[in-house]
Amino acid sequence: MSVIAVAATPYVRELFLDPDTWAALQRLGEVRLPADRADVGDEAVLAGLLADADVVVTGWGTAPLTAAALAAAPRLRLLAHTGASVKPFVTPESFARGVRVTQAGDAMAYAVGEQALALTLALLHRLHRFDHALRTGADWASAKGAPPRRELRGATVGVVGASRTGRAYLGLVRALGARVLVADPYLSGAEAVTLGVERVGLDELLARSLVVSLHAPVLPETAGMIGARELALLPDGALLVNTARSALVDEAALLAALRTGRIDAALDVFDAEPLPVDHPLRGLPNVLLTPHEAAGTVESRRRAGAIVVAEIDRFLRGRPLAYEVRPEQLDRTG
Repeated sequence: MSVIAVAATPYVRELFLDPDTWAALQRLGEVRLPADRADVGDEAVLAGLLADADVVVTGWGTAPLTAAALAAAPRLRLLAHTGASVKPFVTPESFARGVRVTQAGDAMAYAVGEQALALTLALLHRLHRFDHALRTGADWASAKGAPPRRELRGATVGVVGASRTGRAYLGLVRALGARVLVADPYLSGAEAVTLGVERVGLDELLARSLVVSLHAPVLPETAGMIGARELALLPDGALLVNTARSALVDEAALLAALRTGRIDAALDVFDAEPLPVDHPLRGLPNVLLTPHEAAGTVESRRRAGAIVVAEIDRFLRGRPLAYEVRPEQLDRTG
């Protein structure tokens, strides 16, 4: 019987709270969990869990498959990640050892797209400014003094990155009547036509968009891609939504731009997480903050659990994996 080690961080545990998903996983083999309160971010703990495992299910906080961990796991042949980016877990040694990799990022795309839409609508209608004013004691007349509000229908929305989440988001805003620009060097002209969007460069997108939503992976060429120069290209009153990765944006430059009041932003990701209670972003009336939870819907997590179970089933049956990540693909994944 195959042994499936579940590196059970709190997030991974949530994926299998659905009894049907848990039962389906157990039908695939003997499921091993770490000891109560064991930290699977500790390499030694992970190595012990993997001693006779054929498959490991990972989540954020799981230690990487280092040479030492692999040496303790002679049977390991599949890493099934419950999120999108596998870079924190796979290593050159794991690929060299023949450990295959799959991930459940597709499960999160719609949830992230939908939250990005919710943040977009909140910014357009200045809900964050109204809420901040009323909660901080502003009088009724002052609370009403937000900048002009705008509708999504007819607005130009710029999407940076035609990723899974980017495509989910652009489909939603297009359905509500937005005109969509996309900046992504890997998006072909034919794909742009199919998606119903206009393909443009980043500078043009920033200059033309009322709303800019980030959906790109963090790669050497995208890290810090939105800095002071790029923020200055945004028109007055523009809105920035980031549900992707904080490293895409120079946080100091963003903070400086926000302090002028010229733009508003909605942020789900931050350089420091947890976000310190005294962080200056927390006090700005033109910023809407969420604690890195864009993908955290019940439905998204159930989909992720189902994808993991289905991929393990395919692997054990010798069938092709639907979401396999190969070594040569890592350069284009976040």
